[in-house]
Amino acid sequence: MLNNKEYLNRLYESDKPLIIYKGLDGYYIFTDFVDKIILNKNNVANFIKKILSFRKKKNKLFDGYIGFFGYKICCQIIGIKIPKQKNDNFPKSIFYKPQTVIKLDKKILIESSISNYKNLNNLKKSNKKFKYNRNFKVNISLKQYTKLFDKFSKKIRQGKTYQIKICQKYRNKSKIDAVKFFWKLMKVNSSPESFLIRDKNFSIISCSPETLIIKNNNKIITKPIAGTFKKTSQISLNKAKIFFKKNDKENKEHNMIVDMERNDLSRICNQNTVKIKKLKFVEEYKNLYHYVTEIEGKLKKSANTMDIIKAMMPGGSVIGCPKINTLNLLNKLEKDDRNIFTGSFGYIKSNGDMRFNIIIRSILNYKNSCEISVASGIILGSKAKKEYQENYIKAKSLLDLFKL
Repeated sequence: MLNNKEYLNRLYESDKPLIIYKGLDGYYIFTDFVDKIILNKNNVANFIKKILSFRKKKNKLFDGYIGFFGYKICCQIIGIKIPKQKNDNFPKSIFYKPQTVIKLDKKILIESSISNYKNLNNLKKSNKKFKYNRNFKVNISLKQYTKLFDKFSKKIRQGKTYQIKICQKYRNKSKIDAVKFFWKLMKVNSSPESFLIRDKNFSIISCSPETLIIKNNNKIITKPIAGTFKKTSQISLNKAKIFFKKNDKENKEHNMIVDMERNDLSRICNQNTVKIKKLKFVEEYKNLYHYVTEIEGKLKKSANTMDIIKAMMPGGSVIGCPKINTLNLLNKLEKDDRNIFTGSFGYIKSNGDMRFNIIIRSILNYKNSCEISVASGIILGSKAKKEYQENYIKAKSLLDLFKL
């Protein structure tokens, strides 16, 4: 019988589908999926009902489903239509029900409803050949970005939107060892909402810093990020705090997103319960600093799981505001499918509690192609070249993985 460490190493080296999620108290690994559901706009509501139908069944294990809603399905759920775009072939949403959960703490803790989960026949070493390409092509050149930037800036001056986020993608031909890449990324950029999905024909790696939903009982929290500052050896955390405090553009952008998220929460929360728990604080990462606010509220008794998803997704901080108008503008003018980017990864438990991030700083490895997606915000006074360069700063920790 394998000990826990040996089992974990065998699991990593196998082709077995798994998910790694950075929890509030360490990393969790989910595997031995008894159910996998590919969602579309027509079956989301029934999927939610299915999860909540397990409510009467008490299970020591993680009792729910974990997975992602892609950008497109987040739009479709709230009635936003998306025209045909490039690279429109990746699943819109997938959720998994695990039978084995591993917690990585000082010790490796494992719970499984399968008696022989350490069976070596299920942990055969992968014979896949991995291929890494250091060179990336950007889907939008600075010239193309500036042209799109000018179109969106005109819409802002016309009052059709106040802020909008342009998505940019870096692509290459690679087939990556997802687990190795994930742990390399965690050594250099262990963001609070990081995750990995390794499935049979794709993998997703993300070092997302942004929490969209934490729902426990009738309490809900969101932590919008709006504001980025490049980190160098000369710029300390205190200097970053001074920069954000004095920078008019960053504060305008941040205030707009916070107001929008408060409005989203107000649709599902009791009157006068939506409050700012912590206003405009700075979080430090490997290559940058972020400007963050934490907002909380108490949910209405009538607010169900689907109401929460519709109110909060897609996350406004990576779209712009007002949300609906801005989504329509983005979907009309952006030519590439966002796929997973600006969707949400997380879980829904059978008691209705949930946690979801916003999928940013992500690698999608599908059909021997890698795609890294980032976005920066435009408001009145923004400069195209600066926002274009900011996208590179956001992508850098992921691009650097291919050089290690």
